[in-house]
Amino acid sequence: MDKILELLTKKKKELDSYRPLPPEQLKNLEEWFDIEYTYTSNAIEGSTLNRSETAMVVEKGLVVKGKTLKEHQEAVNHDKAISFVRTLLNKGHQFISEDDIKRIHKMILSGIDDDWAGKYRMTDVFIRGADVEPPPPHHVPFKMRDLVGWLELQQETHPAKIAADLHFRFVAIHPFIDGNGRTARLLMNLVLMQNGFPLAIIKMEDRNKYIDAINEATVTGDLTDFYQVIFSAVERSLDAYLAAAHGESILPFYLDPEKPKKDELFKIGELSRAAKVPIPTIRHYIKERLIRPTTRSQGGFMLFVPELVKRIENIKRLQEEDNLSLEEIRRELH
Repeated sequence: MDKILELLTKKKKELDSYRPLPPEQLKNLEEWFDIEYTYTSNAIEGSTLNRSETAMVVEKGLVVKGKTLKEHQEAVNHDKAISFVRTLLNKGHQFISEDDIKRIHKMILSGIDDDWAGKYRMTDVFIRGADVEPPPPHHVPFKMRDLVGWLELQQETHPAKIAADLHFRFVAIHPFIDGNGRTARLLMNLVLMQNGFPLAIIKMEDRNKYIDAINEATVTGDLTDFYQVIFSAVERSLDAYLAAAHGESILPFYLDPEKPKKDELFKIGELSRAAKVPIPTIRHYIKERLIRPTTRSQGGFMLFVPELVKRIENIKRLQEEDNLSLEEIRRELH
């Protein structure tokens, strides 16, 4: 760990040598990072908006056909939350308060679940895929008070480690009904930016690795994999900013082509395995116009974009949790 933290410090010092960046360049960088961060953070939680759609919603206020109203609201909320986080950069991380955390969370859930936006949960929660349950609700206020107290004492530790530890400790408490992941990543980035680091963005390709690392750390107490994911994100952002300072493009650090090649598309069996639904279910979703193939192979086989996995997961959630019919789901998605 010491070596990677030393490397981050070295790259941070190199970036500092170029500061202040020209105002217009800094503005463009922050705007691009804010959209990319909003896209990835929401996508990690299941949003199907891609980066260009996220930009359309946030920057132009447009409605994207085929996406839910909730996904639109999540994008707008997250962008507003980033703006609020930037207002807290003039104070040290040791002064982050419970009120700050609640205000960030309130922005995340505004218009989505106003009854619980900015309020600690009053019920038990169970995290799907996790083997450990968060503390009971009556422990949450005390755990959060301890968390803020712990943060206040973090003076000599490397900022990247403080940010990662704050993220993990927060998620372990899981103080809110919903929006914990997004709030944790915003708190992590608040600490980083307060200490002069750019936003750290966890790429969608690292989603499974990131979630598995959190689960591993929760069960075993070993944060090695979790630190690796977070520190890699911090280093990537430093590298991108350094590239910009050198007059080079930042896009290669984050962007992959959104139009997949034929060999990157799923056949129906591969989509079935990835989405964990039977092939007849996929055919039924196609018949009901909930999903559609992107193209066909030379042999006539249907081919699907990988992003449909998230859409199918969303359909299943609306069926199982909200008890919606396929007709209602179609209206919701469109």
